[in-house]
Amino acid sequence: MGKLDGRVVVITGAARGQGEQEARLFVAEGARVVLGDVLDERGAELAAELGEERARFVHLDVAVEGDWSGVVDAADEAFGKIDGLVNNAGILRFNALLDTPLEEFQQVVSVNQTGCFLGMRAVAPRIAAAGGGTIVNTASYAGLTGMAYVGAYAATKHAVVGLTRVAALELAAQGIRVNAVCPGAVDTPMANPAALDPTADATKSARALDALYRKLVPLGRIGRPEEVARLALFLTSEDSSYVTGQPFVIDGGWLAGVSPF
Repeated sequence: MGKLDGRVVVITGAARGQGEQEARLFVAEGARVVLGDVLDERGAELAAELGEERARFVHLDVAVEGDWSGVVDAADEAFGKIDGLVNNAGILRFNALLDTPLEEFQQVVSVNQTGCFLGMRAVAPRIAAAGGGTIVNTASYAGLTGMAYVGAYAATKHAVVGLTRVAALELAAQGIRVNAVCPGAVDTPMANPAALDPTADATKSARALDALYRKLVPLGRIGRPEEVARLALFLTSEDSSYVTGQPFVIDGGWLAGVSPF
């Protein structure tokens, strides 16, 4: 018996990183998944690996309203219902606040904030029609505190926490629980862009990240995407049946404070 037997879950940003690990774990726990991403080739390969009876890939730009209709239709056609959503897709841009171009700020808002809103608005009615279920939004450590040079990102992740709380209040009567995961630094291409650069020295990049997070994080290391996936599983399963409207921090202790040692 898996923790998600019989569940159909839409996962965004599912082609790599946290979304990929969530997809793999959810399928291992008995779910059928609809994978949405702009990375068509990688997403299709992952769906094929997971198996047609368990996974479907759909092109999804979360900031495009019409793309969400395609996701909902694909889920209905393949699996007949939707009873879970993981709003995982997001982007990160580093820039000083006063140097951030308006276009860059708006791009981050459109993916991280508007995409989360559109996902809940499109999928929640289908979850309600299925008798209730769950929504897990991906916020961030930076959605609960400040961080220099990620002003647009932090602003959107604060907004995701707010949207999560409002949605939890409004959707509870329809049997839908809504929570947020708030990761700190996680070893994905978002946190380590060098992983996508074939000319970069992967060993050097890994060592630099290790040195940085040994200083910043009490547990002394960067997080792993599969660790975040396990938290998303908890919030999607009946293990969290009395939990809604909450941000869950998974950051190795980073938010706890500053240690002098």
